[in-house]
Amino acid sequence: MTHPSKPRDAGTLARAARADAAGVQPIAWAATGAAFGLIALLVGADVVGDLRAGGGPGHATLELALMVVALGGAGFFWAQFASLRRRARLLVRDLDAAEAEAERWRGEADEVLRGLGVAIDRQFERWSLSAAEKEVALLLLKGLAHKEIADVRDTSERTVRQQSLAIYRKAGLSGRAELAAFFLEDLLLPERRGREVG
Repeated sequence: MTHPSKPRDAGTLARAARADAAGVQPIAWAATGAAFGLIALLVGADVVGDLRAGGGPGHATLELALMVVALGGAGFFWAQFASLRRRARLLVRDLDAAEAEAERWRGEADEVLRGLGVAIDRQFERWSLSAAEKEVALLLLKGLAHKEIADVRDTSERTVRQQSLAIYRKAGLSGRAELAAFFLEDLLLPERRGREVG
């Protein structure tokens, strides 16, 4: 089973999208559309007033053209507002789905890692590693250099090298590469078998 790449922080992205959905930009489009609508309404009222007062058709035509432009502006800005809101809702929906997928992925990964941790501990027990050797072996598996392990454990690099050699001797392995391969081989095997069958 393949998993999508894990988002760094889907919750933050979803919160940002929710904020954008109710944010300033959609409100600005709506406010501008409302202003154009108000202008169209006022111009329309002026046209009606002019026609009742017996104003000339040239002036009324000009005001009607202005009203049409204002209505067009109102329609355009309201359409933009509706489009932004719709896109924001879709984005929030997609981010919610990504957040749920990331949470599911974290749960599956935690379960697998717990199982792997138990399996590694059991193997360390079979090799009769001391508590210090187990800690060094885990740090070796994580890819830390001898000096880094010495810093983490507050010991000398020479002690770490000696403990590493003891680990390899007890495990019957030649070094760090074989130690890593011992645990990784079984993890990679099912995928390789799947490719051979397919």
